[in-house]
Amino acid sequence: MNTLDQANTISLKQLRDQFPKYIDAINNGQSFTVVKRSKPIFQINPIADEGQWTTIIDFTELADGGISANDILKALD
Repeated sequence: MNTLDQANTISLKQLRDQFPKYIDAINNGQSFTVVKRSKPIFQINPIADEGQWTTIIDFTELADGGISANDILKALD
């Protein structure tokens, strides 16, 4: 039988109401199972290795304050 760890199980309402608290906990390595009406709906886990992210382009270097997403999408058409 699969049981949930009650200490790391939170309701969707708790997550919404205390979002900054849970983001801090996740940044500190904690994981959570989020439930809605007592049923698990998803898990939140910290990223294992932030070193996996690579900057492809820094749009702030192209224009002061960056470039709007709408301008980028228009250029791709």
